[in-house]
Amino acid sequence: MPVDWFRETAPERYEPIEIDTSVAHSARVYNYLLGGKDHFAADRDAGDQMIAALPNVVTGSRMNRAFLARAVRYLVTECGIRQFLDIGTGIPSAGNTHEVAQAVAPETRVVYVDNDPVVLAHARALLTGRPEGSVAYLHADLREPSKILGAAASTLDFSQPVALMLLMVMHMIPDSGRPHGIVDQLLNALPAGSYLALSHPPSDIQSEGVAQVQQRFNERLGAGESMTARSRDEVARFFSGLELVPPGLVQVHQWRPEGATDPNAPDSIWCAVGRKN
Repeated sequence: MPVDWFRETAPERYEPIEIDTSVAHSARVYNYLLGGKDHFAADRDAGDQMIAALPNVVTGSRMNRAFLARAVRYLVTECGIRQFLDIGTGIPSAGNTHEVAQAVAPETRVVYVDNDPVVLAHARALLTGRPEGSVAYLHADLREPSKILGAAASTLDFSQPVALMLLMVMHMIPDSGRPHGIVDQLLNALPAGSYLALSHPPSDIQSEGVAQVQQRFNERLGAGESMTARSRDEVARFFSGLELVPPGLVQVHQWRPEGATDPNAPDSIWCAVGRKN
């Protein structure tokens, strides 16, 4: 049955949530780029500044969302995955991980993790999975993998394969925060047969525009948030020791496209899916 995570772990969900609308937040800016409605003036300003620096940032964000759907369908239909740990899920929108997975396998279990209070306010929208499976939400920070793993174990069976979803979130961990170590710690807790799906903004594609996006975004984020774009080699390190699923580490529109690849698709975000053997 669906799990009301907050009822078990965070009764404060029913208290008013204080949101600083004077500064941008990554989840709300991403929602704006996706055409959502859950953002404020500061988020729209940050998004507009990013678009001005790199006009195809909107297309890239939407191609990343399409990659999520393709990756989840692949993991469920071709790999038999029935458990997902989706960290940095963002504000609910159409085509969430549990919706895609449970449309194919209703018994699928999904735990969402995010640290944004706006996502917290919308958490009930995520807790509407199929009765055969489970959908839970954990208000936690990616920089606390032990906490995430401990709490997620209430819903997920870590003796069975799990798909770890880290889409457009690792760039919010600076190099000083040991991003590769965080991913290693999460993967070390998962059994053989588990998968990592990850996407990440590039520093080596349209480098000048991406650098401007990073600068303008960081200038408008609240305290404690910053963006770090990374090169293909740096993104590849997240998959160290994993077997990459063909076509390997590519741009999001190139990963197992459904239909012909658009030859006019703009250069975009790095992504891959890897298997733990």
